[in-house]
Amino acid sequence: MLFNSYVFVLFFFPIVLIGYFGFNHFGRFTAAKIFLILASLFFYGYFNWRYLPIIVLSVALNYTFSRIMLNERTGGGARKLIFAAALALNIGSLFFFKYYDFFVENVNAVFKTDWPLLHILLPLGISFFTFQQLSYVIDSYRRDEKIVAYRFFDYALFVTYFPQLIAGPIVTHDEMVPQFADVGKKKFNPESFSAGLYAFALGMGKKVIVADTFGLLVNTGFGKISVLGPINAFMVMLAYTFQIYFDFSGYCDMATGIGKMMNIDITMNFNSPYKAVNISDFWKRWHITLTRFFTKYVYIPLGGNRRGAARTYVNIMIVFLVSGIWHGANWTFIVWGLLHGLALVLTRMIDNATGIYSKRKSKTVSAVSWIFTFAFVNLAWVIFRADSLTQAWQFYRQFFDFSNHMSGTRLLQPMITGGWEFVGKIIPASDIILPAALFVFAFTAGVFMKNTNERIAVFKPDVKKSVFTAATLFWCIMSLTGVATFLYWNF
Repeated sequence: MLFNSYVFVLFFFPIVLIGYFGFNHFGRFTAAKIFLILASLFFYGYFNWRYLPIIVLSVALNYTFSRIMLNERTGGGARKLIFAAALALNIGSLFFFKYYDFFVENVNAVFKTDWPLLHILLPLGISFFTFQQLSYVIDSYRRDEKIVAYRFFDYALFVTYFPQLIAGPIVTHDEMVPQFADVGKKKFNPESFSAGLYAFALGMGKKVIVADTFGLLVNTGFGKISVLGPINAFMVMLAYTFQIYFDFSGYCDMATGIGKMMNIDITMNFNSPYKAVNISDFWKRWHITLTRFFTKYVYIPLGGNRRGAARTYVNIMIVFLVSGIWHGANWTFIVWGLLHGLALVLTRMIDNATGIYSKRKSKTVSAVSWIFTFAFVNLAWVIFRADSLTQAWQFYRQFFDFSNHMSGTRLLQPMITGGWEFVGKIIPASDIILPAALFVFAFTAGVFMKNTNERIAVFKPDVKKSVFTAATLFWCIMSLTGVATFLYWNF
């Protein structure tokens, strides 16, 4: 089920709000949790009910493994055996559903074999709920100081809670479970609801009005790469940079808003990443919870930065190789991850030699560094978006073909559809003016404006915000027939 759909906005979420707060109002706290778990499973299985046994079995097995490892009577040898089984279950299921065909295709290509492909249907959000459970399983094995042997319904709700189920953030048990147990959060709160509704409107606007509009240009451009030329290629590249940002951050804003309306604070996953002044700064701002997961469970166990510079650089490259693989079963994601790893290694090497990033720097140095960072991120997104490395190479050839001076105005025309069509009827030359204005807005919002988390941190209801929220929701709801799924649902 999509956040940006009629069934979610008009039916599912209102019913969830009424049911959840209704059970809590009458002191039926356990019933409220069960209701929310069932609602979350319905949300998950709405597209395809065949996904449900996968997530239900995953939750049941991981919970069982964790409880056994947390039992004081479980010896060290048995705990290691259970831990190995839990890792095999989680990593094995990811490999089977997400990477089996990719692995077989490459084996067939290299060794000239003819192993059959299974064409497995990728379960929604499997990378997210698997990593979320992996964090709990690993902490259970380590018997981390924060680990708690939760009751089953608490654990199941932590994993399945629908706002963060499909595309994150990858939350930890100690961030979520105590909130569901907090009696003070079980009563409907008008102030929290209004802040949540405002965040939800901002996120929906990002997705429906901005990201999906840029997506029309991106799809058109990648569908005709051979005739783009540098001007069109630049616009398509920049459009995807804005599409993926406003799509993913829009999802996170909507998840944040949904949680806030239910008095639940969902972990920040974006902190204005296009403001980053170097690639290290970028990864502290983009997909924050994924970076946190890899830092805690991959980078630090490998030795982190404790074994010298050379080993640190190797560890960074391993982390970004794994990050690329996590994003998808395609060489494009692997190369994209390795490029970011290499950029981060170079950033560290430069900083170690000059101190340019770690020391106090001038505005000029920061501005130049930001330009290089933003340019690198843009160019790397091309590989991330391309269907293959061959297609990415074709795109770069068009981008750097300065002998081709093809105009870019025709490519902008698909953007004046859907939610923008009524505006285009009243503005002269709207097929140029509106897309240009959207590019300017997206750049300004991504680089200079406050993000949604910063806004709701100081949120105070007033007439201006009420009108903005109502108008944005109305615009989005009127445009819902043309929306697309969230990009990170594919991961």
